[in-house]
Amino acid sequence: MPATTTTATGTCVGLDVSLAATSVCVLGADGAVLFEGKARSTAEAIAACLAGRAPGVVRVGLETGPTSAWLWRGLVALGLPAVCLEARHARAALSARTHKTDRNDARGLAELVRVGWYREARVRGVDDQVVRALLLARRKLVDARRDIENQTRGIARACGLFADAPAAGRRFLARLHQVAAEQPELAAVLRPLLAAHAALAEQVRVLTARILATARGDAVVARMMTVPGIGAMTALAYRTAVGDPTRFRSSADAGAFFGLVPRVHQSGEIDRAGRITKAGDALTRSYLFEAAGVLLTRVPRWCALKAWGTRLAKRVGLKRAKVAVARKLAVLLHALWRGGGDFDWARRAAAPA
Repeated sequence: MPATTTTATGTCVGLDVSLAATSVCVLGADGAVLFEGKARSTAEAIAACLAGRAPGVVRVGLETGPTSAWLWRGLVALGLPAVCLEARHARAALSARTHKTDRNDARGLAELVRVGWYREARVRGVDDQVVRALLLARRKLVDARRDIENQTRGIARACGLFADAPAAGRRFLARLHQVAAEQPELAAVLRPLLAAHAALAEQVRVLTARILATARGDAVVARMMTVPGIGAMTALAYRTAVGDPTRFRSSADAGAFFGLVPRVHQSGEIDRAGRITKAGDALTRSYLFEAAGVLLTRVPRWCALKAWGTRLAKRVGLKRAKVAVARKLAVLLHALWRGGGDFDWARRAAAPA
């Protein structure tokens, strides 16, 4: 959402939220401080604190953070005009202050919403938040399962096991169970790790089934999954990260939203592009990168995007080509979302590079 630049004509409030208490600053229309204090970090306590101290309040600003979503929803439900400020934008403005305290941050946020120099962030709905939590929980369990696999693999190699045997897959795990049964000195180490691995694998299956069921019931996600390389995880992560497709004026903005465009440094005669910005949602960006790899290396059917990415990989390398294809996938998914319909293989068909 573009930055707001309209100066408020009424009372403005800044909230610096922490887990237990929230610093509150109330500014009048002329910028004078009407109240500074603290309240418990609940919507009801903050509303009670502002009652009588913020007459004619027009904006209540708070930064994005772990607790901002539910607190924003609670304040809006109580009739307060809450706005959620992008943390990077607010942090850049607050960094000019020499002393960083909760009180100063609350006053700085109040000044930002009073003068209108802020960028409002979208707050996910409850349904999107639940899907997001499912995706993050599954990713965390998959990472933990991989860590255990790497640990058991390291133990096996340190003990001189499996020199000629596969070091991954079901055969590897079956061999570990056999070693634990045959060698008591290793059983005390391997059995707890194998038990934890089995429990994690089971929970990953449970969450995966829940996510797939959610994807099957979403028409937008189903259309996104017609794009080669895009699966249920990527489509759901993309939909919940964007939320509203009309937030972008052009589909090309989707690449920048997920941090898949290069940084640009231009000053005088200097004009260079660096690495990608990596702004925005890291989970969706990683899924798009994985989808690009699937499209380039595992999808057998050719399309224009696969042919373009293959030609690019020969010129700049596979990793950079994956980033470029991921950016194009982000743009393509948004275009399909807004335009409706499925991925048209016939219209986008292309010969191999």
